[in-house]
Amino acid sequence: MEHSETNSACHAARQTAQQEGVTDPDNLPFMLLPANATIAVLLVHGFTATPSEMRPVAEQLSSAGIASYGVRLPGHGTSPQDLSHRRWEAWYKTVELGHQSLKKDFPSVYGAGMSTGCLLLSLLAVHNPLNGLVLFSPYLRVAHKLAPYASLIKWFMPYQTRLEDEQSSRYYHRRPIAGVHQINRLIRTLRPLLPQISCPVLAFNGEGDQTVDIASGRQLVENLGSTIKQHQTFGPDVGHVLTLEENPCRQVMFEQMTKFIRETDNQKSLSA
Repeated sequence: MEHSETNSACHAARQTAQQEGVTDPDNLPFMLLPANATIAVLLVHGFTATPSEMRPVAEQLSSAGIASYGVRLPGHGTSPQDLSHRRWEAWYKTVELGHQSLKKDFPSVYGAGMSTGCLLLSLLAVHNPLNGLVLFSPYLRVAHKLAPYASLIKWFMPYQTRLEDEQSSRYYHRRPIAGVHQINRLIRTLRPLLPQISCPVLAFNGEGDQTVDIASGRQLVENLGSTIKQHQTFGPDVGHVLTLEENPCRQVMFEQMTKFIRETDNQKSLSA
């Protein structure tokens, strides 16, 4: 099967990323298209991350014969200064365009997001038909106690410096506080709309997460209007970025994701 629309959309997105200053090839949008794939998953990374955060997900899906498109949110993979000027509406537009390109080529389209990517895909599911959602570290509250005041803090403390850790090379070393303000705006938009989401959902959080309030992740799932929704919490040895190798439960989680997508799609075919 030729996926010309999707290929051209990804190619254009890669060109845009390079024009905006993305120099590392790992930070560019990407597609994995196994032969004869009829299911595609839109992959959305988290705040200050890049599409590389979702690459392991894509590889797992590809091994199961499922296509994927990893988008790049504006302001990511370039510089913290660039991100500080971006609004959540621009992030959402990128996700929406990614979905539109997949819908032209695939009969079944799912979404899988990491952290803030979960928020953007959930909003997408309010306004667009998705066959299902896989949410890695969903949330409705950032863990830092000052996060709710980002709209004020950004004026006298524009950036928060990250501690050096094993993931430092993959993320900005400085988080723009203006971006946290955009996340707060996005959450305020999404929260009242959660009951309108009806597609099947599979969600994961880790008790070792120090970035977001995982209780708010459970709240997000509970507030969904979906009839089918599963939420699994891993133990304290599992942190925030569930898609990378630091998650000791990653392979089990990936296998659950693949099974969820396959079973959901089979059920859709039976009821058609």
